[in-house]
Amino acid sequence: MNLAEGDADGSATLVSMPADRTVAAPRRNRTIRWVFLDRDGTLNVKPPDGEYIERPDALVLLAGAAEAVRMLNRAGLWTGVVTNQRGVALGRMNIEDLDAIHGRLKRLLHLEGAFVDAIYTCPDGIGACTCRKPQPGLLLEARREHPALDFKHAAIIGDSLSDMQAGRRLGLTTVLVCQEGQDRSAVRVADHVVLDLLEAARLLIAPPACIQAGRQVD
Repeated sequence: MNLAEGDADGSATLVSMPADRTVAAPRRNRTIRWVFLDRDGTLNVKPPDGEYIERPDALVLLAGAAEAVRMLNRAGLWTGVVTNQRGVALGRMNIEDLDAIHGRLKRLLHLEGAFVDAIYTCPDGIGACTCRKPQPGLLLEARREHPALDFKHAAIIGDSLSDMQAGRRLGLTTVLVCQEGQDRSAVRVADHVVLDLLEAARLLIAPPACIQAGRQVD
């Protein structure tokens, strides 16, 4: 499988996911102990294209997101966030603003009995570094801080092609949060395709015998 470089852009073939389709459970031959979560569109409501969450009160958790993180916590899985935040490089916000936004994220999770172990952020522009997804720098930063981290026993959950590419480069299990109209290239790169973070958490903790609703595209 060839992986496209850089951010997904330009024209894309969109996926139509029939609600009545049943597919076999994804292959899973490893125990997951480490989980990386994308932020916008996975944990919280994603802003429109070209926009950014620039202040704390603009961050709103997606339905079921806190419950999903709580499930991962209770299962004993280390759980971190890896997020591109180019708005800093563009001058739309600064690092202090970003820290305040992540403070709100932590508080909202805490109110629901959930927490993340770490948040790794790339504030740089496209092509300016090796940490911006789809490059794997944020994941490698986590391993430098946690030498026991074994990517063979780690998963990344996100809603974009760049999340899947970053995980593939280091051999993580890749789980795509896929909505109607998802870019087909992201679906093809993902190991598993789900509708939301809650379904992803259930899959990683206790994969079912089958999954419903056309989560996989031929």
